[in-house]
Amino acid sequence: MKQVQVKKPGGLDNLLLTEGEARDPGPGEIKVRVHASSLNFHDYAVVVGLLPVDDGRIPMSDGAGVVEAVGAGVTEFAVGDHVMSHFFPAWQDGRADCAAKVGSVPGDMIDGFAAESVTMPVAAFGKMPRGYSFEQAATLPCAALTAWRAVAVEARIKPGDTVVVQGSGGVSVFALQFAKAAGAHVIATSSSNEKLERLQALGADQLINYREHEHWGDKVTELTNGRGADLIVEIGGSGTLPQSIQAVCMGGHISLIGVLTGFSGDMPAAALFQKNAVISGITVGSQAHQRDMVTAIETNGIEPVIDRSFPLDEIAEAFRLQESQQHFGKICLAY
Repeated sequence: MKQVQVKKPGGLDNLLLTEGEARDPGPGEIKVRVHASSLNFHDYAVVVGLLPVDDGRIPMSDGAGVVEAVGAGVTEFAVGDHVMSHFFPAWQDGRADCAAKVGSVPGDMIDGFAAESVTMPVAAFGKMPRGYSFEQAATLPCAALTAWRAVAVEARIKPGDTVVVQGSGGVSVFALQFAKAAGAHVIATSSSNEKLERLQALGADQLINYREHEHWGDKVTELTNGRGADLIVEIGGSGTLPQSIQAVCMGGHISLIGVLTGFSGDMPAAALFQKNAVISGITVGSQAHQRDMVTAIETNGIEPVIDRSFPLDEIAEAFRLQESQQHFGKICLAY
């Protein structure tokens, strides 16, 4: 089978297409013919060396494909089932209250889905939404589940609430879609008027170009008649958190899911506690969260927004597109 490996010290030029051996499943395992994966910032951090991994690691946390064989004792899946991965194979339910639940991430701590065949424990997989292609399903385990947890689990958004989404990457687009499905009013931010128009076409009710409105938190306050937003889906981190705190309403929620603007910086703590607001750190979600998300997707007919798909042997070009930040929605690998 074809597979991609990360050779130290990392970097896009050290992504090597190699030949590997598919392995038959043991007890409690299934063998899956992988047909698609999708790119997340986590994967980028692995391949460029920001997250150190073992030499020769097969990257990519997300995958979708067909069950080719099942090991002894497996009753959850049968040969021919269409499955997608779990970001945290050990986190079945409840809160992320111990390190063991958020260990064994594919493509990081163990080999991932940049391979035509994988053999993993049955807990590494869940069922795909009905009618989804493999590429569509491969967009869900990390980005969509992160957005679902932010909108539906932590903030519990309801009809009439206001949600702010930042930018047009995978998590932000999914958050927009889930928030609209919940009946929320969505304010979208971006530095590109073209991307803002596309976000509007997906359902965004109001738009803010943050290059034109550097203090966009004030603009959110203005657009909400002084109240602020019930939820800010915060992907920037330290560079944008002060504006998110300005934008959030009294008793509101900030779901901190990214650090694209840096790992440290000043935070207006007084403003946060004066608003009685909550900041929740979010790293994807549990298998129970994923099942609930799939039900919501099937019920509401939500479809992922895919910018472009690349073959496995063009994985470096896929990451270069991600690096350029010119994409809208998700970037996939199809093989």
